[in-house]
Amino acid sequence: MSAPMTSPGYPFSAVVGHADLRLSLLLNAVHPGIGGVLVRGEKGTAKSTVVRALAALLPPAEVVAGCRFSCDPARPDPRCPDGPHAAVESDTRPARLVELPVGATEDRVIGSLDLERALTEGVRAYQPGLLAAAHRGVLYVDEVNLLHDHLVDLLLDAAAMGRAHVEREGVSVSHAASFLLVGTMNPEEGELRPQLLDRFGLTVEVRAARDVDTRAEVIRRRLAFEADPAGFAAAWSTSDTELADRITVARKALPEVALPDAELRRIAAVCAAFDVDGMRADLVVARAAVAHAAWRGAAAVEEVDVEVAARLALPHRRRRDPFDEPGLDQEQLSQALRDAADEAAREPEPDGPGGGSSPEPQDSPEPSGDQGKQDIQQGGDTGDTTKAPARPDETFRARVLQIDGVGEGAPGRRSRSRAGAGRALRASTSQGSGIHLVGTLAAAAPHQLARGRSGPGLVVRGGDVRRAVREGRESNLVLFVVDASGSMAARKRMTAVTGAVISLLRDAYQRRDKVGLVTFRGADADLALPPTSSVETAVARLRDLRTGGRTPLADGLLRAHKALAVERMRDPRRRALLVLVTDGRATVAVNRGGRTSGDAVGDAVRAASVIAAAGVASVVVDCESGPVRLGLVDRITAALGGTGLRLDELSADAVAGVVRAARAA
Repeated sequence: MSAPMTSPGYPFSAVVGHADLRLSLLLNAVHPGIGGVLVRGEKGTAKSTVVRALAALLPPAEVVAGCRFSCDPARPDPRCPDGPHAAVESDTRPARLVELPVGATEDRVIGSLDLERALTEGVRAYQPGLLAAAHRGVLYVDEVNLLHDHLVDLLLDAAAMGRAHVEREGVSVSHAASFLLVGTMNPEEGELRPQLLDRFGLTVEVRAARDVDTRAEVIRRRLAFEADPAGFAAAWSTSDTELADRITVARKALPEVALPDAELRRIAAVCAAFDVDGMRADLVVARAAVAHAAWRGAAAVEEVDVEVAARLALPHRRRRDPFDEPGLDQEQLSQALRDAADEAAREPEPDGPGGGSSPEPQDSPEPSGDQGKQDIQQGGDTGDTTKAPARPDETFRARVLQIDGVGEGAPGRRSRSRAGAGRALRASTSQGSGIHLVGTLAAAAPHQLARGRSGPGLVVRGGDVRRAVREGRESNLVLFVVDASGSMAARKRMTAVTGAVISLLRDAYQRRDKVGLVTFRGADADLALPPTSSVETAVARLRDLRTGGRTPLADGLLRAHKALAVERMRDPRRRALLVLVTDGRATVAVNRGGRTSGDAVGDAVRAASVIAAAGVASVVVDCESGPVRLGLVDRITAALGGTGLRLDELSADAVAGVVRAARAA
């Protein structure tokens, strides 16, 4: 019986537009040491299509015959688990594109104990994972920004060291794991952790074309491919073959490409001009420039190579803060290259005695105390006058806000959870999920003689099975309810409030939370940001927040209650933490069919009780200041059944300890 025919993939050469994306992938194919590509863009822009098409262009790999870790016959890994490779026989196989799914388990990524051999032969044998399969190939992570944190840590370690280390279930293994890392992501769903972001050598922004002719050609080619995949691939096979041959030629020429000292100094000057952290950017730009020169067929790196490399390697390294917008202004890059031309032409000073030394860098003058501070006038709480957005105070490291109890939400870094994946704490006969292999084998081992074991395999019974009890951290929904009324704008208080909330948002970003933002001022409340994973959007909305008018605190709480109820229906396992930021001075009662109770504070207390009855954990940040304190926030906090904090207690450096909401899961 013949094997089923596989449908060909979309040809790389047939992709319309996306010149930077295609060039970035080709440069990494020429020089894998560049460090991979991060593809950022809106949905439906063929990100995955282009990446998958790259594998067909890569040269086939020569591997040691029978080696599960794809050792190079010319330089076999002396620490290969399948080694030592004494008499080396080689095989040739196509380049691999290994996909790492967002929902992958740790066992699947790094490998684990070979269950079949453990049960049949009674031996501890290692079953390789996806990192081993990706060695000397491409590791592709779609939606990389949604990857679980513990998998990100594993990926970081392997990408940094070129090796994967496995210490689990009685197995201790180290194997080579050097791969071209390609990730795609939609920024609307949240940004990457800075540690992983910096590991990608190049980054590309992709957007759908707005030109009608280009969009029409995309549709025309896609429909033709879907109607006849084999015929469409055959029509573009010549172009793909030419690209594949060009990659092979450029790879062979790469060691001979010269990097003149003038261009090296140009690279250093450009990276210094953009004030990037560390030296990884300089190395990546240098490698990419050499690869681009080899791709052009040039014998030495020139200015055009440095410009292309800087344009692809620097945008994602300019983010000094998690909420900075990534990107690189072309005019700024051109100016940096013009400035770097003088540095490239200058002869370097000799090192050593008599050679002189570089002058100490001069610090920039400190701005005056009043510079850049926005003066916010005393805000009344009786009118609807709107004040311009307040410039936030400096942010700080926020203390940890957690929900008591143990949840079952999405993996993250905030509250305790019963994790379905991650590291097992212990084996159990009744609790947990999945089989705890070591615990199961340990339970069966003492009974082998009584069960008449005669061969190498273990005799396992149903009563021996143990489940893995896992406990990790979950992400939560953090809903910020921010008072933007006139009383909050008074005495420059809103600058401190905005800085504090941005600090809490940064903490939510680091802990992989979903966030939402409700603001209230004037006559009603507004869901300024529905719950989302894009914390950056919340920061942008907060920085544009205008203040003034009266204080409809009850409406703000009821709007938050409605938003939480909707989100609970969408994702019932994700626990919510409400963070109310107010001075408690409610002045607007709830309007019920054209009538109001006239008791604004009482309505706010009753609205808080509704949220408490729904089992929502809460933290109330008291922003009241001055010699006269009304203590209204205390009534709201008591009605919510939550934890009360002063505004100046949000800094982890100012007050030690962990703050938990009072309500358990």
